[in-house]
Amino acid sequence: MVKNKILLGFLSIFTVSLLAACGNGETQPNENEESQSTETESSSEEEMDMESDSGGHMEHSADEMSSSGEVPEDLKEAENPTYEVGSRTIIEAEHMQGMDGAEATISGAFDTTVYTVSYTPTNGGDPVEDHKWVIHEELEEPGEAPLEPGDETVMNASHMEGMEGATATIDSAEETTVYMVDFVTTDTEEEVQNHKWVTESELAPVE
Repeated sequence: MVKNKILLGFLSIFTVSLLAACGNGETQPNENEESQSTETESSSEEEMDMESDSGGHMEHSADEMSSSGEVPEDLKEAENPTYEVGSRTIIEAEHMQGMDGAEATISGAFDTTVYTVSYTPTNGGDPVEDHKWVIHEELEEPGEAPLEPGDETVMNASHMEGMEGATATIDSAEETTVYMVDFVTTDTEEEVQNHKWVTESELAPVE
């Protein structure tokens, strides 16, 4: 009888230990999965915020940021720009990855009205909100400047794929000097030529 009781006691202890071990094994993976899920969701939210702040164009290459340097015929060169053509400056804008903080050379300076716009690309891409920037001279028969927020217009600009010919809604308007710039991206060190556009408030002197 004593031996049986001792044996039953050992079996009970063994069973409890086994259940406890199984319980720990099941809990740990769930905690890891929850942690990984939270990290993934946080990363996705950060990427969405960056795309929203930049007008949805963060994932473009240096080639897509570059242009031929051609400008509309009726676009007026700035007479006394703060940053003259050929001068060096620092970009303080996040239109694209690798842009903010890059040292740039001014390749053109023009006085105009610039707009932030929202539109759906003609190539079927996702809608773009608050894209910076499109200038008045890049709009199809826009009339007198400035257009008002909420006005609709057709763009003749081709800064991005699917932009030319798209109908845009004006989000904001500002009369200022806009600059075309050359720079090297801070992340991939790719050369960007004649990027359109950066406003005067998005530039800072080289110290």
